[in-house]
Amino acid sequence: MRGRWAAGIVPRNFVWIIQDRFAVSERPGGQTSQHRKVRRQEEIIWLKSQGFTRVVSLLPSPHNLHAYDERGLPSAHFSLPAGGDPKDVLDALYPALLGWLQSGDRILMHQDELSERVSGVIAGFLCWCKVIPELPNAIVAVERLMKRQMGAAGRSIVAVTPELTPPPPGSLPQPSRPPATAVPTAEPATAPVATETTGKTKSAVASKATTKKAGKLTLVDNSSKPAKSTK
Repeated sequence: MRGRWAAGIVPRNFVWIIQDRFAVSERPGGQTSQHRKVRRQEEIIWLKSQGFTRVVSLLPSPHNLHAYDERGLPSAHFSLPAGGDPKDVLDALYPALLGWLQSGDRILMHQDELSERVSGVIAGFLCWCKVIPELPNAIVAVERLMKRQMGAAGRSIVAVTPELTPPPPGSLPQPSRPPATAVPTAEPATAPVATETTGKTKSAVASKATTKKAGKLTLVDNSSKPAKSTK
C-alpha cells in the first residue's frame, strides 16, 4: 500500500470526546449495509498510525473483533442491547473505560452507526466519572460534540447512570479546580478546539480555545455550534 492510502483512511463520523484520548465513530469499514472489508482494513491502519491502542465495540455481535486481532490492535466487546435495561453493560463498560484512559490508552469506541444510543453511553460515562457531574450538562456537552440533539433512545441510557455502581474511591481524576459545566451563560465562551472527520480530518480551532479538564481527562467542547434537532 503506497501513497495517500499508506496511512489508511479515517473512520466515518469520527469525533473526539476527550481530546487525543477517547473518540467515537461509525463501525470501522462502514455500517452493516455498507460494510466493506477493504475499507475496514484501511481504517484500522489509520487507527494504528494515529496511536490508538484499543477499540471498544458496542455491537450486539462480535463482528470486526477478528479484524482488530489480525492487525494487532487490542479490542474489547461490550454488547449494548437494542432495547431493554443497559445497566449491566454500563456497569462493566464504564470502569473498564476509566481504567484504560487512566493507564494512558487511546481509545476508539463504536457501534454499527454513531447513533443516539452511543451518545447516551458517552454522556453517561462523562457524568459517571465526574468529568461533567450533572446529567443535563453532560447531555448538552455531547449534543454539541455530535451537533445534534439527543432523543429518547440516548436519554434513556443516560437516565440509568445514577443506578450504576460508583467508581472505586480514589479512582476518579482529581481536578485542580471545579470542572466547568456544559451549559453556557448568556455570553458563551469562544468556541474551543473540536475535531471531527467525515472522510478527511477537519480541525476547527478557535482563536481562544477553551476546554473542560478533570485531572488528565480533557473534554472537547464545541459550545459555539448549536445542536441540530433530530426532528
